[in-house]
This record gives sequence, C-alpha cells and structure tokens, in this order.
Amino acid sequence: MNRFERPGLKKRILDSVSLPIITFIVILALFLYGISAISGTAAGEEKRNLENALERDIVHCYAVEGVYPPTLDYIEQNYGLTYDTDQFMIDYQVIGSNLMPHFTVIERNQL
Repeated sequence: MNRFERPGLKKRILDSVSLPIITFIVILALFLYGISAISGTAAGEEKRNLENALERDIVHCYAVEGVYPPTLDYIEQNYGLTYDTDQFMIDYQVIGSNLMPHFTVIERNQL
C-alpha cells in the first residue's frame, strides 16, 4: 500500500477494535485468576477451622466427661459439631480409652 491509498474499511475497524478486545480479555483473565486464588485460600482456611473445632470439642468432652468421645457422631450430637459433608470427610479413629483419638480432615474433590 502506498501513501495515497486509504486502508479498507475492514482493516480500520479491525485496528480500532482489537486493542479494547485484547485489553478486556487480559482483565477478564486476571479477574478469574484472582477469584480462583481467593477460593483456594478460603477452602484451606475452612479446613483449618474444622480441624480446630474438632480438636476443641474432643478436649472439651474429655474435660467435662472424663473420657474421650467414642465416635464422631457422638461429638456431632452432644457438642454441636457441624460441617459440610459434601466438602469434607473426617476420618476419626479411637486409639484407646485414655488416649486422644486421631482424626484427619480430608477435602473432597468437587468436579
């Protein structure tokens, strides 16, 4: 193209629209990345809170009753432990009557 020719209408429209579209896509990608990072942090914090609540309820039961809770259901019924069973699974193992039970909080993968 020489200096006396005018660019076609398609080229002018494409040039004027491409920068805003690219900018929008970049901003959208950064926004989605930020949302996923915050979601991951919140899930980790929720798991830690559940572990702390479970440990606190086990110790509270031992302090009040003199024995550790025999099952996870016992803690839920008598000490008010609630959690999202769709998001977390708790492996609760009683070692002995005078030893603190071992528990593991496992996050379920939601697809």
